[in-house]
Amino acid sequence: MKIDLAGRTAVVTGASGGIGQAICRKYIGAGANVAVVDIREREGENFVKELQKMGGNAVFIKGDVSSKDSMEQMCAAVFKAFGSIDILVNNAGKNVSHEGRKKIHEFSEDDWKSIIEIDLGGVFFCSRPVIRHMVENGGGKILNIGSVVGQVPFRNQCAFAAAKAGVIHLTKVMAIELAEYGILVNCVCPGSTMVPSLKKLWFEDEKAAERQLSHIPLHRVADPEEMAGAVIFATSDEASYMTGNIITIDGGWISGYARDF
Repeated sequence: MKIDLAGRTAVVTGASGGIGQAICRKYIGAGANVAVVDIREREGENFVKELQKMGGNAVFIKGDVSSKDSMEQMCAAVFKAFGSIDILVNNAGKNVSHEGRKKIHEFSEDDWKSIIEIDLGGVFFCSRPVIRHMVENGGGKILNIGSVVGQVPFRNQCAFAAAKAGVIHLTKVMAIELAEYGILVNCVCPGSTMVPSLKKLWFEDEKAAERQLSHIPLHRVADPEEMAGAVIFATSDEASYMTGNIITIDGGWISGYARDF
């Protein structure tokens, strides 16, 4: 299946991270214009140069998804660059550091506020100005990035689990509210994916890596490209009757497999 998105504009938040970069490359490969939105200016600008070397039409826009004003300004900047927004991928997010992973009664209040504001609040603040445009334009596609942690609770990361569970339910709310405007909203929930933070957390120690992999039936973590493929499909014309869906890509993790007894 070849997906053709020529002439369309995709906005990807958190675009300079591992999954975000893979998503942007897929959109460039499909012919879309890409707005790389990230709070990290140097990383975002360097990544746009890479996309442009691929022959893609891409711009970097600095934006803080937890800020209403920043997201309004981002939306205006995308219109100035490309004239429209056809696709929005709410990918920006964060989790607590390894050292900060603690039970709820010991969990940092600052970490709680920051993660909820970015992971859940970011979907709210980024989506609203884009939705207003999509309503005027007669439709569009929104893809929210959730997590298996929003479906099955993990210990010692209460804020991330709560935020991603909220993203999943917010996706469904958005889908039923926006269907009448031709706006389709879906969610991709990644399992363990080989991004720098995961590599540092689990895969610099052989025993820790094996412990992590013992819960995954495919016995490996995903490549970011494996998340990007589902995102591109769900925001293409091939998914024209799909909205409110939660697409889990986790190697079978949450199907119930844990370990052999």
